[in-house]
Amino acid sequence: MVKSTSEPRPNAPTVYLETFGCQMNELDSELVEGHLTALGYRFTKNVDHADIVLYNTCSVREQAENKALSRIGQIGIKKRDGRNIVLGVIGCMAEREGAAMVKKYPQIDLLCGPGELDKLPMLLDNVLKTGASADADRAIDRIALQGSNARRTGTLQAAEDSLEMLDLSRAFDPDRAEAGGRSAYVRITRGCNKFCTYCVVPHTRGPEVHRTPDAIVEECKMLADQGVIEITLLGQTVNHYRYTHGSALTIEGREAPQVGPGLKAFRQSEVASPGAASPGAASPLGARTTTFADLLHRIHEEVPAIQRLRFVTSYPRDFTDDALRVMAESPRICNYLHVPAQSGSDRILKLMNRGYTRAEYLEFIDRAKSFMPDVSIAGDIIVGFPTETEEDFELTKSLLRAVPFKNNFIFKYSPRPGTVAIDRFEDDVPDEVKRRRNNELLALQAEISAEVHAGWVGRSVDVFVEKVSRESKTRQGQVELGWVKPRVQMSGRTGGDLITVFDLPEPMQPADLIGRIVPVRVTGYRSLLLQGEFVKFDEFLLDKTVTVVHTD
Repeated sequence: MVKSTSEPRPNAPTVYLETFGCQMNELDSELVEGHLTALGYRFTKNVDHADIVLYNTCSVREQAENKALSRIGQIGIKKRDGRNIVLGVIGCMAEREGAAMVKKYPQIDLLCGPGELDKLPMLLDNVLKTGASADADRAIDRIALQGSNARRTGTLQAAEDSLEMLDLSRAFDPDRAEAGGRSAYVRITRGCNKFCTYCVVPHTRGPEVHRTPDAIVEECKMLADQGVIEITLLGQTVNHYRYTHGSALTIEGREAPQVGPGLKAFRQSEVASPGAASPGAASPLGARTTTFADLLHRIHEEVPAIQRLRFVTSYPRDFTDDALRVMAESPRICNYLHVPAQSGSDRILKLMNRGYTRAEYLEFIDRAKSFMPDVSIAGDIIVGFPTETEEDFELTKSLLRAVPFKNNFIFKYSPRPGTVAIDRFEDDVPDEVKRRRNNELLALQAEISAEVHAGWVGRSVDVFVEKVSRESKTRQGQVELGWVKPRVQMSGRTGGDLITVFDLPEPMQPADLIGRIVPVRVTGYRSLLLQGEFVKFDEFLLDKTVTVVHTD
């Protein structure tokens, strides 16, 4: 993985890339942009200046899908008006809709699923050479989807998957990255084996495929060498990471990505595997295994330049004490867990096929707090799932009251094509009831969030400064002087992912702090953020507990 130094080819096509959905899609877009840039393509932030328009789509939420469809419609209008544009739809919606999407929306020139993104340059080349909007029935050379091959059964088959090369050849560009190029995502798994009835991800991204530990650690080292100090590990169920050494090899004998072992392995490992207590421990079958706890420990110990290591998204039932212990004992691993509950009703959880009960979820939260009393917890909730009663809804409200969630992403259920739920359950909760329940939960969560944030007032926190706050504005200076003095407010996050804002002290400039971890004293709060004041710079320099990361 190196920063691309390729110069754009003369008259190279210009690409506009827009991303919808989750962090996994954001990383996919970064990898696509780096790959195409290395091949000489140029990128623009203005769709009107683009020769090629790519939409990286999401099928998990109806709103994200509707936005993408709206953009596709707009490009269709531009084409009818005579614009010569290549339109590509990539990501989960392309995989879910399949080749029929080209017939439904003839303005689309190519489709590429999330498991085939390494083939995108070839698809683009085919379209550019043969012309846009060819007959959909003969568009095989511009469609790359996993289709029926998505559910692999053998670990060796994953070794044949060339998508790993997209991660290995990553061209990270600090100039385009967040927080001054100091923050980055690293994928450790892709796909999902859970098959929650409301979710399309196992069908669009395929089964869990776990990358090799060495490849992950090496990528973290390369990012650190380019100035990254915060890494977020990504996976649909990130704590399911479990790599059994020797079971997936390339033709050359090197270890390769492998399909996840399934839920049975996690039930066994709760007793049989010592995990982080002995990195590289033996599995019940005798093979050497790297668990999620082991991986966290390796990155923390082998890449000390990474000042913050976090991960999303966690699954509550299979989160081991070993992983919690590594988090608690490793100062550079953030005490933060994004662990969706989805519902507080056992009946609804069973219909969702979540695989745990309300009691098991609460037991996990209690375990996490016993290891990390200050752990910060975020979640997801779906309201209005089919057959949800007022009693079920009240159980969800009581779950929120029982857990100190810093925030919850709360959504109204909407039937998603390709899911089990759309065929198995009638969407029988009226929309007005969904809206009421959604608003009630938002109001309740605002109260809980305010309580969580209030608990930090008076304390000092380390803040990773990301950007100038949207709330920065000018304020009137002394009237008799007759000038307006600007107020610049910086925004960042604590290790527990609490958004924190503070005024930029004079004579500093935003660039002096963006991408650095600085001490802030919390003086106030709102339901979704902390307000504070920057610790005096001389105190900052003398504080040996804070790592100063120079930007020069």
